[in-house]
Amino acid sequence: MATQFSKETYLYWYELMQLIRHFELMAEEKYKMEGKIRGFFHAYVGQEAIAAGCMTATKPEDAFITAYRDHGLAIAKGVDLNSCMAELYGKATGCAKGKGGSMHFFGKDVNFYGGHGIVGAQIGTGAGIAFAEAYRGTDNVCLTFFGDGAARQGILHETFNLAMLWNIPVVFICENNNYAMGTSVKRTSNVTDIYKLADAYDMPADQVDGMKAEAVHEAVSRAVKRAREGGGPTLLEIKTYRYKGHSISDPQKYRTKDEVEEYRAKDPISILLDTILNKGFATQEEIDAINKRVEEAVAESVRFAEESPWPSDDELLKDVYVDQNYPFIVD
Repeated sequence: MATQFSKETYLYWYELMQLIRHFELMAEEKYKMEGKIRGFFHAYVGQEAIAAGCMTATKPEDAFITAYRDHGLAIAKGVDLNSCMAELYGKATGCAKGKGGSMHFFGKDVNFYGGHGIVGAQIGTGAGIAFAEAYRGTDNVCLTFFGDGAARQGILHETFNLAMLWNIPVVFICENNNYAMGTSVKRTSNVTDIYKLADAYDMPADQVDGMKAEAVHEAVSRAVKRAREGGGPTLLEIKTYRYKGHSISDPQKYRTKDEVEEYRAKDPISILLDTILNKGFATQEEIDAINKRVEEAVAESVRFAEESPWPSDDELLKDVYVDQNYPFIVD
């Protein structure tokens, strides 16, 4: 599998995955050690190969929507890194004006539609975004991400039914990291292979190794191609693992340290780097240069966030209600 992708693709994946990883670890430090980031914080550490593989399998016009573990996908999609860190700091320059925090990153200009805190809500919203694209006559697709916990929500079944009935160009991606908040998949359902939920709707589905960017790219490419060509939805269960807790403050008493270390041996960045070096796609010096570039970008995002202003008092009630005079147009 590794040989069919170009050197440029591998180096793109590596730099993106390192950027996400370093951003998350730096933000964790600012949260736990310095108290500069507060509130909820759900890290994407361990799941970076999913973001990388999805990016090379889609085009910029395609939409992404996800749940509250959203930093990695937002960064991958192109939400400005400085505005991401500023949002965590609650600053006015944040991607949601400092009002959304960790769970509500947003970047309409790059077709990243959140960060949603209500478990499973983005499943229906993502299908709606894809329906709008079909209604407009584009060939754009919406990648709708959710966790294994959200797979137990009723909205999933309602959305799957309509998505198949209306042949909506949506790719449902379950990032199965084995645990919801602190409950394992096997304790919440007798169907532990989540991709099989699609069978009830005759929806194409697959189970994917989420620790390898190559596998993610291939599976997402197939699903996106099907959607663009009018073949409708696909469910992908992408098996992955989060190295951090559900949130940064999670004591993680529901899993053993041995389990975490077992998955760390499959670290997606380490696996990717081994392939790059073994194939001669980059020297160690070139890798070091990428790492330095990543570190500088993250350091700059911290400087930007710390020097940015807080939202002004008159922002308190803005962006809450739609102006009653908004000229709604009904065809």
